[in-house]
Amino acid sequence: MCQRAIYPGTFDPVTYGHIDIIKRAQEIFSEVMVAVAHNPHKKPLFSVKERVDMLKKATADLKGIEIYDFDGLVVDFAHKHKAKVLIRGLRMLSDFEYEFQMALTNRKLADDVETIFLMPQESYSYLSAKLLKEAASLGADLSCFVPSYVEKAVKEKLGKSK
Repeated sequence: MCQRAIYPGTFDPVTYGHIDIIKRAQEIFSEVMVAVAHNPHKKPLFSVKERVDMLKKATADLKGIEIYDFDGLVVDFAHKHKAKVLIRGLRMLSDFEYEFQMALTNRKLADDVETIFLMPQESYSYLSAKLLKEAASLGADLSCFVPSYVEKAVKEKLGKSK
């Protein structure tokens, strides 16, 4: 039985939806490795270190959660850490096509690593980090989407802090 799973992502920034998926994974696996992708193609707002630090703070009270960063293929990261399962969050049907393609590609690259899809609580199903950054740039209150320290960091990065 597999006890270790990896939840990879950009987490730019971490949202309550991400935290919900981490908690759901924690109920299934004894170890959940949250893996922050460097992925410069997505042009993240936050550095890898900042994203790792935010995730560490967001998961500080959760047992069995470790935060890492990685560069390269997630299946290589999985092999390196002897993990057989990747966790991916599905918010809406629109996520499915991309996530399905990625899961099949990862399976072709490493058929010993399985992808499991988890859905967040319904109240987080529409959350996306991209949408939150856009809303923040227009001065929106993000307190129901992200922890207060994340909202503060986002608004500081965007020059929207009060």
